Amino acid sequence: MKEQREAADSRMELSSLLHDLHLSSSERPLPSPPLPPITELLSRLQEKLIGASLDSETSFLIGHMERLFQTADPDWLFSPASANKEEGWVEFQSAYRSLIKALIGCAALPLCEDEVSSLPAAAYQGVPSRAVAVCSALTALLGALGTSERTGLLLTVAPPVCVFAVTHFQDQVWTTPSSRAAAQSLQEALLRAGGWTDSAHLLMGDRSHREGEEGDSRGILGGVLDVLQPQLTKDSWQRCEAVKLVFAWTLLQVTRPSLSPHLPRLLPPSLLLSDHYRPENCMLGVRCLHHIILNTPAADLRQFNRAEVLYQALFKHLYTTEAAVIQLVLSCLLDLLLVLEKPPSSLAPSSARRKPCRHDDVLRLVLTHMEAEHKVQLRRVYASALPLYIDRMGVAVCRHLQRVERVVMGYLEIRDQPEEANTLKVLEVLQKTTKAAWPRMECRVNALLCGLLRLLVDVSSDSQLSDSVRQKLMDQTTLCVKLLDGCSHGKLQLLLQQLDSSCCSPEVLGCLATVTMNTER
Repeated sequence: MKEQREAADSRMELSSLLHDLHLSSSERPLPSPPLPPITELLSRLQEKLIGASLDSETSFLIGHMERLFQTADPDWLFSPASANKEEGWVEFQSAYRSLIKALIGCAALPLCEDEVSSLPAAAYQGVPSRAVAVCSALTALLGALGTSERTGLLLTVAPPVCVFAVTHFQDQVWTTPSSRAAAQSLQEALLRAGGWTDSAHLLMGDRSHREGEEGDSRGILGGVLDVLQPQLTKDSWQRCEAVKLVFAWTLLQVTRPSLSPHLPRLLPPSLLLSDHYRPENCMLGVRCLHHIILNTPAADLRQFNRAEVLYQALFKHLYTTEAAVIQLVLSCLLDLLLVLEKPPSSLAPSSARRKPCRHDDVLRLVLTHMEAEHKVQLRRVYASALPLYIDRMGVAVCRHLQRVERVVMGYLEIRDQPEEANTLKVLEVLQKTTKAAWPRMECRVNALLCGLLRLLVDVSSDSQLSDSVRQKLMDQTTLCVKLLDGCSHGKLQLLLQQLDSSCCSPEVLGCLATVTMNTER
């Protein structure tokens, strides 16, 4: 009963205040002399929001704040009352910043009790409805602010508003269709208020103006990171489910050249995410790291040994058994290695023995894992990535020929029906290896030919394969035989001529006949 009386008293007090401000009717009023300074009203509203103990009281306050922003005179809402312009402006911005923080806090997500556990869906039950109300109030504020051409205040309130909108427009357990729609509308209102074209423009600003020039539309990336930074520490980022998603969304919107100046603030949280034991967090972190690598100049990445730190952080993930993580890591490493060293395929011939490099380390580990891997998904990931690494190695793949041969033979024996993606990728690996290291392939021709002929016979008699897949397999296998024949200087001819209809089908003989025809002089 006591709490209900206090809530009723608070409603009467605010209603009386709004009546004094001439906001009790639906008509748009003009400011009157008795109006209190806006900073005083904002401070009182902030205190009431923080002190509200009931959901009904909070909803009442938020609703009246929305009405205040919709109907009050913008000249009064957005004009500091102090005679000292500089001090008044600081106090004015601080008042709005504090009010918006309190308003957003009304729909804040509950925190996890520790760094390991996650909250059940029931813990977020009341969040969507409160988020809708807060979005409406903030949208009203931005609507009034957008007509007043006060860029300084807009850049002050935009970062927390953006973080709040991004938190609630994602399809997560704490959102509903209505709250996501309200948050999306809030984000669009923010873009309209500042004349930004999209979220990337909002964060990075107008690239057509140099920093400091008049008319420069500055981005809010720094302000957003200021809001997120306290929650992105090693001890706190796991307690709020939304902070990692908001950070990743923010980072992935930013491209070069805007990313590099903020690299010291973007790299540590990305490394934290990538180092987490949960696959979903690790994958999110690797995506962030890959985006940083692609959008940061190589010189900036090499500065302070950052690239080496990234390499060590990614290389250790090659020992995981999560196929989705391995796929992202192999792709990311391929781009990072170009930052650290020249591709072996680009090095000029030298009389000195080539020293092993990081490309060798990655390829050696990948081939070692491929030899013993039995999980279908991991085999597919490795087979898909291997041709790119063989391309990067060039003739330097000679150092790994024994492992490549074992991998090719193993993958040809154990096929991947019905699409045969693994088999096709391994055939591509054999073709690239043969072209790059042909002087060293002659001694391996006999073993590889046996595997390829066995594959041709199996594929020609496999009724489960579609015609297109069968034809593609036979074409690629035949091409491998042609390349091996070239490496052996035509010595395969004698072996191929010994084949007849007693040991293989006419279809296989037809494929092999193309090899002999193309090599005849």
